[in-house]
Amino acid sequence: MNPIQKQDVAVHIRWMIRRDMAEVLAIENTSFEFPWFEEDFIRCLRQRNCIGMVAEHDDQVVGFMIYELHKTRLHILNFAVSESMRRHGIGYQMVAKLLSKLSSQRRSRVQLEVRETNLAAQLFFRNSGFRAVNVMREYYDDTPEDAYVMEYHHVEEEMTLPLNRITRLAG
Repeated sequence: MNPIQKQDVAVHIRWMIRRDMAEVLAIENTSFEFPWFEEDFIRCLRQRNCIGMVAEHDDQVVGFMIYELHKTRLHILNFAVSESMRRHGIGYQMVAKLLSKLSSQRRSRVQLEVRETNLAAQLFFRNSGFRAVNVMREYYDDTPEDAYVMEYHHVEEEMTLPLNRITRLAG
């Protein structure tokens, strides 16, 4: 994960609510060639395992993510930062919030699909610790484009004890 730099913008990340929809749709429409419609968001968010979150700065929604909860993983369905706020660490803050929900006991990975032509997203997620693990041929309904399946795996940090005479005797 990239360290937060001075020019980064601090955001408040919270659950998405109904009144966020206009700002979310504006970000969606300027971010994607084939954007979701409001009905797509509503249909998705009505499912019990679907969660929406927004990043807010100065009382404005500047980014959002939609993800599903599965038994062993989180699956990002939609993720975007407003064009004017990109490259300020907002996406990394949203990813960090999502990764903080992982544990080795329950959900241990995050997965998503990225269009083969969306190099910016591929690089962003790679820089966030994700790796391409598969290619889904002709994945999208709107184009014959392939998708790269990218995953992040949670790894428990092992506590390393200093090696000395006492740890050798106790170990």
